[in-house]
Amino acid sequence: MNAFETIPVVLDGFDTVPGLFWHRVETRPDKVAMREKDRGLWRSYTWGEYGARAKAVGMGLIALGLQPGEHVAILSENNKEWLFCDLGVLCAAGISTGIYPTDSPAQVEYLVNDCDAKYLFVEDEEQLDKILTVRSRTPGLRKIIVFDLEGLRGFSDEQVMSLDQLYALGEEHARKQPELWQQRIALARPGDVAIIVYTSGTTGPSKGAMLTHRNIIFQIGQFKRIGLQLLETDEALNFLPLCHVAERFGGCYNHISAMHIVNFAEAPDTVPQNLREVAPHIFLAVPRVWEKLYSAITIQIKEGTRLGRLAYKLAIWIGHKASAYEVAGKPVPGPLRMLRAISDWLVLRNIRVILGLNRIRWAVTGAAPISPDLIRWYWAMGVKMFEVYGQTENAGLATGNYPGHLKLGTIGVAAPGTEVKISPQGEILLRGPHIFKGYHNKADKTAEALRDGWLHTGDVGVMDEAGFARITDRMKDIIITAGGKNITPSEIENQLKFSPYISDAVVIGDRRNYLTCLVMIDHDNVVKFAQEHNVPFTNYASLCRAPEVVELIGKEVEAVNKKFARVETIKKFRLIDQLLSAEDEELTPTMKLKRGLVEKKYSNLIESMYSSAA
Repeated sequence: MNAFETIPVVLDGFDTVPGLFWHRVETRPDKVAMREKDRGLWRSYTWGEYGARAKAVGMGLIALGLQPGEHVAILSENNKEWLFCDLGVLCAAGISTGIYPTDSPAQVEYLVNDCDAKYLFVEDEEQLDKILTVRSRTPGLRKIIVFDLEGLRGFSDEQVMSLDQLYALGEEHARKQPELWQQRIALARPGDVAIIVYTSGTTGPSKGAMLTHRNIIFQIGQFKRIGLQLLETDEALNFLPLCHVAERFGGCYNHISAMHIVNFAEAPDTVPQNLREVAPHIFLAVPRVWEKLYSAITIQIKEGTRLGRLAYKLAIWIGHKASAYEVAGKPVPGPLRMLRAISDWLVLRNIRVILGLNRIRWAVTGAAPISPDLIRWYWAMGVKMFEVYGQTENAGLATGNYPGHLKLGTIGVAAPGTEVKISPQGEILLRGPHIFKGYHNKADKTAEALRDGWLHTGDVGVMDEAGFARITDRMKDIIITAGGKNITPSEIENQLKFSPYISDAVVIGDRRNYLTCLVMIDHDNVVKFAQEHNVPFTNYASLCRAPEVVELIGKEVEAVNKKFARVETIKKFRLIDQLLSAEDEELTPTMKLKRGLVEKKYSNLIESMYSSAA
């Protein structure tokens, strides 16, 4: 048993998620909880409506036969129904898990069977087709509930029902047994598993991390403890997959804690537009999103007038000078503060409006490494960005940069209640009340991750005297060249991704004589470059093969090479000529390239950089 499992963890008097959630519903029923687009207009939903829908879901599942401790899965994009079902399951004493909407039918089959889901919620016809394709191989599944019936008129299947039918069933069951709902809510215990969050599966089949009510209650109190205070009037944009631990906590459980307003993005490709519409006060995003926003502005500035480019250059220079004092925790000198106010009013404020960051109070980046130069740019822009670190296995936050504890280029200091140490092998180890219970059905993998009371993260890092930690790389990703030099590829890759023309990169070189790199271009920005320079192309592959594009990326690689020692420079590179999306196996749902899979799939391309004729 984890020693921390015996430590009481309470938030606002509650030690389980159902207890805290239902308290919010009963005490603040008229407060707006969330917003979602309906026919192009943002519609608000109150905590009372949230609770009523969650109760209807939970009671409906109970009527169908859901027993305490049984598992329910949700296969959908982010929407209000996702949260209704998640909290309905938890309040009914079930265990909830999410499935990425980009998963294939085979992956859906694996996850449904691995977590032994008895009920499955699906968003629409597309997701329903996936489970129907494999349901003969999912014998434990009792019922499939569909959110959106568009395209399913006339469809009939005994195992399938609509969400509206479940609502009606639940409301009827609640009328017949009015005391049952509170009885189910009271069943949860702090040490019980509440949710199962599956890892990205970059090193094999996805593993289901079991997180308890105690894990969640402890973790959603962290924002208050580190000073990134959320207000009830704050608005957030919910767009990262709710299956991922970052949004599950940031956009669902922290929401229950702080009672701020959550706005659901319409779709992954509308996030920039929705960001401008919502202009959130707090914005949690992965580095890929922050890089895309930076790239969009960089390209717009290049396309602007000479006077506009000069104004931006001066304003951002002043921003860098002023923010250097802020990052160091020092007051900005009066004259510089005045210059910054002027440049902000004339230039930078307008850019923040374009990005949708004009009301931002806290910008948070995590889930993957990010270039410190990119964080500095956001601070210069007047956006206070804080990098945090954690894993699915510790329910999200383990270390962080936050007010009074800030050092760019690090993942911050241990969050309150978290113990961090570096093993003799250089691995980052974690301990605290947020450490998971283990992997579902994988005792061997649990034993590898949890040893002597510590979570072994698999990340290699260092820690300075002030307690600031820095990740150098994943243990499995460290490159040892043929000459015996240890190289951390993530540092080089982060610098490459700082280019507006490079979306992602994988550095190669383990047991090789020199480093090479596979590059994924930023499609939109490179297309603009090609159009402006009359570069002919017919599709993505021909764009990647265009000599002018190869030369463009070559210049970006050379610019990065100048920042590293000779042995750490990229000698050759190749462009991945396939336009990848979250549906492709090479990318994680948070849009990171899977190193091992990429190296295997593009092995011939890699070998071409090491052949004598290359």
